Amino acid sequence: MRTAQRWRLSCHRPWRSWEARNKEPTWLKVEELEAERSRLEEEKKVLETQLERLTLQGDYDQSRAKVLHLSLNPAGAARQRLHEDRQRLREECARLRELVHALEAGGAVPPDLEATAGLPSSREVAELKKQVESAELKNQRLKEVFQTKIQEFRKVCYTLTGYQVDITTENQYRLTSMYAEHKTDCLIFKAAGPSGTKMQLLETEFSRTVQELIELHLLRQDSIPAFLSALTLDLFSRQTVA
Repeated sequence: MRTAQRWRLSCHRPWRSWEARNKEPTWLKVEELEAERSRLEEEKKVLETQLERLTLQGDYDQSRAKVLHLSLNPAGAARQRLHEDRQRLREECARLRELVHALEAGGAVPPDLEATAGLPSSREVAELKKQVESAELKNQRLKEVFQTKIQEFRKVCYTLTGYQVDITTENQYRLTSMYAEHKTDCLIFKAAGPSGTKMQLLETEFSRTVQELIELHLLRQDSIPAFLSALTLDLFSRQTVA
């Protein structure tokens, strides 16, 4: 009896251990396969993203794509123009150096360099000098005529009005009567309005002696010509009486 029980126990124990050993690896394999599948899907997404980015950047598969070279390549044309511009600038610099050497030496400029630098010829330079001298001579004559006319105008004004007008400072004028008793007897007027439309009498030692005329003709009548005329008659009468 005991022998039979031991045999049954010995027969059942190996079967249970075999079942346990076969169940555990199956679950582990499933989990590993799931993890591997997830990893491969992630790698696939990453590779697809990289492929799309390379395609947008202009990358291509040489085994499946062909590159066409234009006969009129814009980049090649630009390089050719750049080369030609550099060559032209080098030649221009060489001509300018030769021109500088010729000018520093004080000699005549070669005809080819005159055309290159845009300089006038010797004949044109001589003609321009003559024109400048003629213009300066005309300007000098105009100045002399202008000064003469100014002096004539001042003399005429002095003779007709009896006052000599001198410009002391900007917008200030000194009037001296031909009948003044002293050389320092003068009136100072200042232009107060735009373009000298209004004149203001400034106080001087001489103006203090004619306050009655100022009050009557300037303050009441507001007339500078009447004031100057009255002053002329007053000074003239003083000399006549004297």
